Amino acid sequence: MEIHKLSGWEISQKIKNKELTLDKVISFFKERIKKFNPQLNSLVSLFEDVEFPSSEFSSELWGVPILIKDNICIKNREITCASKILKGFISCYDATVIEKIKKAGLVILGTTNMDEFAFGSSCENSCYGPTLNPYNKQYVSGGSSGGSAAGVSAGLSPLALGSDTGGSIRQPASFCGVVGFKPTYGRISRYGLVAFGSSLDVIGPLARDIRDIAYLLEIISGWDAKDSTSSLQEKKSFSSALEDNIKGLKIALPKEYFVAGLNKEVEESIKEAIKVFESKGAYISEINLPHTEYAVPCYYILSSSEASSNLSRFDGIRYGARKKAKDLIEVYKKTRREGFGKEAKRRIMLGTFSLSSGYYEAYYLKALKVRSLIKKEFQEVFKYYQAIITPTSPTPPFQIGERVEDPLSMYLSDVYTIPSNLSGIPSVSLPCGFTKEGLPVGLQIMANHFSEDILIKVSFSYQSVTNWHKIYPKDYD
Repeated sequence: MEIHKLSGWEISQKIKNKELTLDKVISFFKERIKKFNPQLNSLVSLFEDVEFPSSEFSSELWGVPILIKDNICIKNREITCASKILKGFISCYDATVIEKIKKAGLVILGTTNMDEFAFGSSCENSCYGPTLNPYNKQYVSGGSSGGSAAGVSAGLSPLALGSDTGGSIRQPASFCGVVGFKPTYGRISRYGLVAFGSSLDVIGPLARDIRDIAYLLEIISGWDAKDSTSSLQEKKSFSSALEDNIKGLKIALPKEYFVAGLNKEVEESIKEAIKVFESKGAYISEINLPHTEYAVPCYYILSSSEASSNLSRFDGIRYGARKKAKDLIEVYKKTRREGFGKEAKRRIMLGTFSLSSGYYEAYYLKALKVRSLIKKEFQEVFKYYQAIITPTSPTPPFQIGERVEDPLSMYLSDVYTIPSNLSGIPSVSLPCGFTKEGLPVGLQIMANHFSEDILIKVSFSYQSVTNWHKIYPKDYD
């Protein structure tokens, strides 16, 4: 039995039916990680002393292994956000999502690599080194949740959690040929997630099968008193949306996402996916989202400003590493200078500048106004359409090192994913094809606030007649 090719819910069923034992499943994935992780650098820590579930069969994913991005707190485990400045920091509590997955009986195998503090689109900005793409190790895995995406892609675990501030779940999912789901802002508690951009950050799942995504969303979503931004919106049964029926669904296709800069092979894969939806009775219409071109500069002003504020707490006094110096000010300077990487410093400086006296109105305030326009634009579309289809990324995965010295080119990797974060709407990336070089291509679907059920229905309908999500990298097949 090829356990790594089973989806999470299938593994759970086989454990419950006594076709597999929990010990065998966990041992299998541990050995697989030990064998393949040195090649990929997907995990930054493997838990030899995994915590087994205390109660039996408490969810549809009971007994299923899961990987956790290194910016989500797990009690008594080191959490570093892939930064030297947090080396040695041990969390004293579980994030709310961790509490929930433990209660549901999932088994945490370890933590995954990421861009430092989630600053990046390639998983190259890490103190642990880059995570490589399982389909071709000369290419990036995407970021910032590259370790989570690569781990699921290579079959090191059927499930993973990531975080998404401007595309950090969806873009690596696209690059690694897996499903990445960004929920509505507020749907899932952020308590225990190390903050990057507090008005943008969300936690979300990665898997190969949309059914796993639906079950995991049911487990981790819901209001949390410990997170003032979590929503009181009624929790839905996401698994009830797992039906192959999208006849009559109105899907919008924004012209601004199909312009110069979009890779031809990516465009062809998206057009083939559109034909699938049309064959199932969905109506596809072109629309305009004219403020799309302003999304990237708007996002980098807002997210960097919030990051500048959030990262001020990492000063060598309260958390992680501390550099010895002659006085307090020198401790701050030396710790931050040696602890933060190049991209983290760039974001902090950009954000501090945007918030500084004399520039606040010209940058930060103006970006807030543009964000409001982008939100309003999406709300107008959703008056007439249930979903929006776009590419996840304008290009397939790019080579390791190709964009490291070109920040603007790197930032443009997220041009299609950022609007979803700015507007707070849910979105998903699905595998929809491969380039001639064998690199994955992702399809993005967006829906209105708290309409995750529509995304699950559309995704399930697509995966029921396609096999892109079942094509494993040949070295990990």
